[in-house]
Amino acid sequence: MRNQLTGGLPLRGLFTAAALLLLSGQPSLPALADDGAVLALVGGTVFDGTGAPARQATVIVAGDRIRAVGPHLAVPKGATIIDVSGKAILPGLFDLHTHWTPEGEPRTTPQIAAAYVAAGVTTVFDFHQQPESFEPRRKWLASLIAPHVQFVARISTPGGHGAAWGDQNTTTWINSPQAARAAVERLKPYKPDAIKIFTDGWRYDLFPDNSSMDEKTLHSLVAAAHHAGWPVLTHTVTVDRGLAAARADVDVIAHALQDRPIDRAAIGQFSRHATGLAPTLAVYEPGKYAPDAPFDEKQTRQFARKFETASHNVRKMHAAGIPIGVATDSGMTNIRHGVSTQRELELLVQAGLSASEALVAATSTSARLVKLDHDRGTIAPGQRADLLVVDGKPWQRITDIYRVNRVLIDGRLIFGEGAPGVLQETAATHLPPVSVQPLIDDFERLDGRTALDTVRLDTFDGGVDRSSLITQIVPGGTKGHILQLAGRMSAKDDAFVGVIFPLSRGSVAPADLSGYRGLRFDLNGKGPFTVRLYGPGSNWAATVEGSADWQTVDLPFSRLEPETGRHVTARAWDAGAIFQVEISATRPGGYSVSMQLDNMAFY
Repeated sequence: MRNQLTGGLPLRGLFTAAALLLLSGQPSLPALADDGAVLALVGGTVFDGTGAPARQATVIVAGDRIRAVGPHLAVPKGATIIDVSGKAILPGLFDLHTHWTPEGEPRTTPQIAAAYVAAGVTTVFDFHQQPESFEPRRKWLASLIAPHVQFVARISTPGGHGAAWGDQNTTTWINSPQAARAAVERLKPYKPDAIKIFTDGWRYDLFPDNSSMDEKTLHSLVAAAHHAGWPVLTHTVTVDRGLAAARADVDVIAHALQDRPIDRAAIGQFSRHATGLAPTLAVYEPGKYAPDAPFDEKQTRQFARKFETASHNVRKMHAAGIPIGVATDSGMTNIRHGVSTQRELELLVQAGLSASEALVAATSTSARLVKLDHDRGTIAPGQRADLLVVDGKPWQRITDIYRVNRVLIDGRLIFGEGAPGVLQETAATHLPPVSVQPLIDDFERLDGRTALDTVRLDTFDGGVDRSSLITQIVPGGTKGHILQLAGRMSAKDDAFVGVIFPLSRGSVAPADLSGYRGLRFDLNGKGPFTVRLYGPGSNWAATVEGSADWQTVDLPFSRLEPETGRHVTARAWDAGAIFQVEISATRPGGYSVSMQLDNMAFY
């Protein structure tokens, strides 16, 4: 007897439907290889993602692949039947631009993954992580109910957009063709799935453009990335910089063009290239900011005008045949993971696409733009069985895309009626803690890695004007080398510089410090310094006083005080899950600071 996932329908009706399929005269499928479970989705209407009219059809899945699609297919013996009568079957949706960040909503990886699955989004591009975290995050996601996550490495210009909040182990900075090629070589060991280039220094007309990437550098970077097999997406928000991206053969412009309405000449230039547009209208939609957002009335009017321009340009570019994909910038302020992808489809329809065209944008076009169309994005034999079942007809009424009934990823039913498990809304927010050795770093490795085999990170205030910082390993100390930090503060009240020591690769798994009583290190440098330990959703800090002479600092954990702030909850010290240790210096704007460290360890 076949297994049954009836969706609540009487078994008698399901057997009748199956019998009709078997007696339809359609030849039986060839014998199935031993490639995993066999599923048959019967009774549904298939929108295959190509733009072809929706049609009644059965979809047969073997393992992680679609085996057959057709109106009169014989259901293989032993297949699990999923009755989707009256429902629509679509390819899983794409979101080509997200940030899995603690500042988003949800804020933690299992819950973010669950939000995308519940929205029918089965392939997501994450622009937020440092390359060092790619491998451990891939392993973590493999243990979760999650979409396919493509990790994107970031490259910008010195002081450019995207470089304003991370060091070069987070966002690589380049300013020449030679540096572009070197950046690609540096990233190869991390095996990114794609590259994001911040080519446009126009910060929405709120700040001066001091950091757009020159075209020679951009061309060299795109060519090197393509040679490595990586698609290229860009942060580009102006028409002229968009044209530069197209001339460089960028695959996707990952924002809408907003500085001016696009004209016929510019559209003609775009049409001569294969570059697509993923406009992220959801992040620019007026009214998304909370009432207490720090924007005045003039800026609010500016946002509304830019959104109108962005929508106008999407409509004109789509009408000219320029490929439109789907992206959201989710994880940014008030752009919720999952539901914002669905909202983006509504906004594309409002901008001028039909409901059917918006679905194609979210499936086959997005897959083609990032070179994944050989694997997914349509419902066809051989394609990956990432499928979305919804109530309604979203190709006629796009808001039906919110009515998610079931989601299959890699041929497994993981959400909705009949799914064997639950999503991670109530699951742990982080990996189980790992044990770490006492020595964090004695700075004897000269490859930029700590004694824990993690990569140190520079940290400093963000923004267009930011503090400058140099950290380097130099001779000195009891064993031969020390860490030297030299910084100059930017002209702002909260200027700071510092160094972060991840306790696991990429700070993905927390460390269990419950067997230790405190932190000990050798310090040379005048003035107060802040020691901060980061836990899941909470930070703890203490101030230590440095001097012109070397001293050994013993900092018991009992001295740490909880911090409060944006997305930080004050709670009592908990040594059971700590991600990283930071030592930083805050000084008045324009001041210089120097610090030397050695022999950092727990005791």
